[in-house]
Amino acid sequence: MKKRIMLAILIVFSSLLFVLAACGNEAEKESDDTGSTGTETSENEKAAEENNEDSDKPYIAIISKGFQHQFWQAVQRGAEKAAEEFNVKITFEGPENESQVDKQMEMLRAVLDKQPDAIGFAALDSQASSPLLEEADEKGIPIIAFDSGVDSDIPLTTASTDNYAAASLAADKMAELIGEKGKIALVVHDQVSVTGAQRRDGFVETMEEKYPDIEIVDIQYGGGDHLESTNLAKTMMQANPDLAGIYGSNEGSAIGVVNAVRELSKEEQVTVIGFDSGKQQIDAISDGVMAGAITQNPEGIGYETVKAAVSAINGEEIPENIDTGFYWYDQTNLEDEEIQAAVYE
Repeated sequence: MKKRIMLAILIVFSSLLFVLAACGNEAEKESDDTGSTGTETSENEKAAEENNEDSDKPYIAIISKGFQHQFWQAVQRGAEKAAEEFNVKITFEGPENESQVDKQMEMLRAVLDKQPDAIGFAALDSQASSPLLEEADEKGIPIIAFDSGVDSDIPLTTASTDNYAAASLAADKMAELIGEKGKIALVVHDQVSVTGAQRRDGFVETMEEKYPDIEIVDIQYGGGDHLESTNLAKTMMQANPDLAGIYGSNEGSAIGVVNAVRELSKEEQVTVIGFDSGKQQIDAISDGVMAGAITQNPEGIGYETVKAAVSAINGEEIPENIDTGFYWYDQTNLEDEEIQAAVYE
């Protein structure tokens, strides 16, 4: 009798162990099927909490003219710094190159559909963007222009360099370096944006007004693409063997001119003046291939754009223009504290 009771207890105990093992395997299988682990669940929960926190913040959508140049990456850093300081959520995007007007319009269309609290916008083509800017205005979405202004009174302000004055300074430097005489040419990033027009006109009109012995023999537009700008600059130098100088109006244009001068071994014959900064331009100045350049304050542009957008959201008064400044830099002042704060690599 006693043996039967012990056998029954043993059978019941074994059955319990089997059931518990089966439950454990099932739980493990469910975990494998979902791909979740305890750590991943915790991370997902943390991300969800951050999204919930961001959803309560004012949303500012920022669309730049490009994304591939270090200039725009510096603008983004300034915008993110301001976003953290003023506790707002931002997105920052731009087309792959500065000739993609249609792509930029698609981006502007997409952010309008998200109903942001404000938009920061650097227009590739101020005319092409007018219908969408008018739609934003009708919806009560404040527009803050940056880098490149817009031929419209819809933007509440523009955070940018005084590009005409900066290009005029570039012209003075070119004239000084070539002895105020000779043939020169320009590689400009475009002729439809405000920055393109101002950086061309400021340079050209200063030359025409102040330096009668300097002849501008060619102006070409490379879309800010350094490969296209290289080809344009090479063609200029081949067509004008006595060319004394070339001015590149932005980072991509200037790098293209530098590359062309190197490829044709014209370092000792052609004076190169650039605009913007970036590692390749700084290296070219250090090497003596580029005489000097105008640098803006890209982080300041991004910061002031977000700051102005926050003021607009809060109904505060904003100045019509926000001048973010510019500097001439060359081998003599490249290491100065003031210049180091404005250049970027």
